[in-house]
Amino acid sequence: MTLPARLRRLTGRQRPRPASTGDASARTPAVAPVPRGRARRALGWVGTVLAVLLVYAVLVGPDRLGELTPGAFVRIPLEGLLVAALLLALPPRPRRVVVAVVGPLLGLLAIVKLADLGFRTALDRPFDLVLDWLLLDDAFGFVRDSAGRAGAVGAVVGVLLLVGVLLLVATVALRRLAALLVGHERVATRAVAALTVAWVLCAVVGVRIVPGVPVADAGTTALVGAHAEQVDARLHDRERFTAQIDADPFQGVPGDQLLTGLRGKDVVLAFVESYGRDAVEDPQLAPQVNAVLDTGTERLRAAGYGARSGFLTSPTFGGGSWLAHDTLLSGLWTDNEQRHRSLLASDRLTLNGAFRRAGWQTVGVLPAATQPWPEQGFFSYDRYYDAEALGYRGPKFSYAPMPDQYTLSFFQRRVRAGADRPIMAEIPLISSHSPWTAVPRMIGWDEVGDGSIYHADAGAKDDGNADDRDTGRIRAGYRQAVAYSLQALISYVQTYGDDDLVLVFLGDHQPAPVVTGEGASRDVPITIVARDPAVLDRVAGWGWQDGLRPGPQAPVWPMDTFRDRFLTTFGPSTSPLAAPR
Repeated sequence: MTLPARLRRLTGRQRPRPASTGDASARTPAVAPVPRGRARRALGWVGTVLAVLLVYAVLVGPDRLGELTPGAFVRIPLEGLLVAALLLALPPRPRRVVVAVVGPLLGLLAIVKLADLGFRTALDRPFDLVLDWLLLDDAFGFVRDSAGRAGAVGAVVGVLLLVGVLLLVATVALRRLAALLVGHERVATRAVAALTVAWVLCAVVGVRIVPGVPVADAGTTALVGAHAEQVDARLHDRERFTAQIDADPFQGVPGDQLLTGLRGKDVVLAFVESYGRDAVEDPQLAPQVNAVLDTGTERLRAAGYGARSGFLTSPTFGGGSWLAHDTLLSGLWTDNEQRHRSLLASDRLTLNGAFRRAGWQTVGVLPAATQPWPEQGFFSYDRYYDAEALGYRGPKFSYAPMPDQYTLSFFQRRVRAGADRPIMAEIPLISSHSPWTAVPRMIGWDEVGDGSIYHADAGAKDDGNADDRDTGRIRAGYRQAVAYSLQALISYVQTYGDDDLVLVFLGDHQPAPVVTGEGASRDVPITIVARDPAVLDRVAGWGWQDGLRPGPQAPVWPMDTFRDRFLTTFGPSTSPLAAPR
């Protein structure tokens, strides 16, 4: 007895008998399995095509939003040709190892490109593989403040799921591609050879369908190389920056030789969030903002004030305000989180510290500080007011916990009024912080109180759809928010200014590229306002332009040069201090 026969006897299964021709059921065609098999094969081919497209898209997909056009995908990726040739050449076991290694790397490439795309869109720079992980906590806080804790947690979960899915899907896609190549080895070999010849010809001739995007593409290699250089630079930057911290010409200067040209003055240093050069020069933004500045110039001039304005180049773009604060106050170019933390761990003399050493009472009024901030001591504040200490009882305005007018009102009532010695105050104004969906209105200064009045303010209503707005609405919201912050400052000087007030206000950085477009400068306006002509006489040599608005020809300084210029200008005329850079 044969083995199949024994198995049929043991299992009780019998070979089915052929149906007789008279059996009606035998004449009925068995059609069910055919469509099922065709459907399975069709789904298999669909999956394979999607896998090929995914691998191709990851390799040639751009990392800049402005390059996401159909023509940008008409490329032959060199890295794809190399991987395909390797998969065709290797035997089965090494081929599986290659898929297991290259698949997750392909997923990581997709993650890095998406991160670059996001950072370029928000901050006009690529993702920093070494340092930007430190920003995750700040990003969570921003989303929480803008969309609530549930929204922030949902965003974190979504990002983690996306990372996991990309790693898995990229590996599965490469496995399908490998099976396709091996299953059609002859055709695949010819195709890879033909595409390789085409790549070489396109590279030699320089074929481009889209300007700046070569058909013979090696973008993945360039991207990996750029990030590798970035990692190397970050690993060696700490020592260089530490040396710069220690090389401070003002570190040992006695207090009686600092800031002698401002004795008896209350000095207010105000950062206006996202107040960039485009606010005063972009044709769609500047008319409203410049109207506020020009009208303010005339009003302040009528009240006896003068103003001089120029530009500083910020170390950051679209965000990272603390980096601009570090740079301006320390006189060191602080353009990443590693430098920020190294600076805060040092004893570098800040502009605030210089005022404190010279006898001023130094004050920090920080309405956006909603969490404990132990590093406040680095900035040499005698008094420090965070969001809770400001005692605001009104509604939030999108990201901003309170309106700028309230912040300035609190400063006047609780800090400046009745002070027994000159004040130096650092005040970041945040009503112009993204996403610019809710802008307060100016009210009478005697109405501000504890902020409860803002509950009735129609401007406090936020539609919550910041991500759904088109570019025109975003730009309009930004324009209105910056105009409000500037109005609050000008009105403060008109209402509470005197011969002993000196106001310096500037932007921390340009707004995100959604407002400025790609390739915008990093310049921000800076203005000094004073009624005492002796103060403005001191800065006459700076070449800054008259008024609250700097024109296109106004001088542009790197932001890290401001501290030394300021301390030198307002120090003794015969002081042996280092000349400004």
